[in-house]
Amino acid sequence: MATWLLLVVLVAPALAQQAIDQSTIEQQKISWLIGSVAALHDARFIRNGQAYDAARAADHLRLKLRFAGDRVKTAEDFIDYCATRSSMSGRRYSIRFANGHTVDAATFLRQRLAAYPAAARHDTP
Repeated sequence: MATWLLLVVLVAPALAQQAIDQSTIEQQKISWLIGSVAALHDARFIRNGQAYDAARAADHLRLKLRFAGDRVKTAEDFIDYCATRSSMSGRRYSIRFANGHTVDAATFLRQRLAAYPAAARHDTP
């Protein structure tokens, strides 16, 4: 019994720290994704049929993240709950680039998320 208790006392802080570290990493990924949106100065963000600039799109994503609260634990959760579709109309978000190419916002963000480990080392959204 004493051995079990000692094991719990020694391992529990390490597990708690690992969970905190993972949460911090996910928050960094989410911030990086929002920064990736904000950096697309020549793109327009289509939400409910209206086009918005990059700064307004990033602000909107931050607002949705605040409202999502504890539901968002990972960057994937952020994409699913905050960056895929309007919670009011259900219409999907999209991004229209300067060359006219339009991409689904969730697709764009998942591509950016896949590039995160390499891009984060260079600190470039």
